[in-house]
Amino acid sequence: MNILLTGAFPYDAAQIRKIEKLGCTVEFVQEERKTLSLDCALFDAVVCNSLFLYNDIAAFKRLQYIQLTSAGLERAPLAYIREHGITLQNARGVYSVPMAEWIVLKILEIYKDSKGFYKRQKEKRWEKNRNLLELNGKTACIVGAGSVGQEAARRLQAFGVVVKAVDVCDVHSPFIDHVFPMQELDTALAQSDIAVLTLPLTPDTKHLFDRARFAKMKDAAVLVNVARGAVIKEEDLITALANGKLLGAALDVFEDEPLTQNSPLWDMDHVVITPHNSFVSDKVNARLFALIYNNLLQYISR
Repeated sequence: MNILLTGAFPYDAAQIRKIEKLGCTVEFVQEERKTLSLDCALFDAVVCNSLFLYNDIAAFKRLQYIQLTSAGLERAPLAYIREHGITLQNARGVYSVPMAEWIVLKILEIYKDSKGFYKRQKEKRWEKNRNLLELNGKTACIVGAGSVGQEAARRLQAFGVVVKAVDVCDVHSPFIDHVFPMQELDTALAQSDIAVLTLPLTPDTKHLFDRARFAKMKDAAVLVNVARGAVIKEEDLITALANGKLLGAALDVFEDEPLTQNSPLWDMDHVVITPHNSFVSDKVNARLFALIYNNLLQYISR
């Protein structure tokens, strides 16, 4: 099997050799975000992230297997993949733990006014805030109860949070108290102090959270987004934050990345921003390589 690996994962020499021992002839290209100069028709398998945003999948005439290094599928030409019977794997579960930890951290930062305390520390100003909130007893709505959502639910439940979920599937988890179908999203949001977005970006979920949806949310709710930026209509979010409908927002993803310097979100007191960084941890690379290798082994051994 001829396999193309890209710089979407930082392979070391030992990992390359391990893949070669599966009977693979390995070609490595560092930069996948450009048109490749090699003969794409040679490859039976590809491990990549955004390769097919910059290269026509039809040029990979022998392609049978794709392993994405991302959990999301929106960078892959799904219709072509289905039509041609290509096996597609994503990185489900690889990033769930650090993202779930990030979710809890950022909710607490908003509830405990971390930004305010950091600002006062920098100014060497001793000033109490007597309006801090407890996470215990709050209700959270996980929108998209996949691997990330369920790991977040596990941690939130440990803080005494009542966890509800909204999903297209009938999810069963000991960490989720009730699951609503997607058509009851507004009902779930109206009952929730916190909305955590961990759903995939699809044509149906683009701008799912807009002015009308924010109006249905509980007053003074907190919005957390680690899904994709485009599930939120950003200008409507800014309005909901500015008029006090929402208490705050924790945002790791945005409609356009990097977030433009003139975005009002940067300067909002109860908004915490990270640069699409919630998936990072000291254990992610080991977890991802194990998944890449084991999926390849299973495919080759079928």
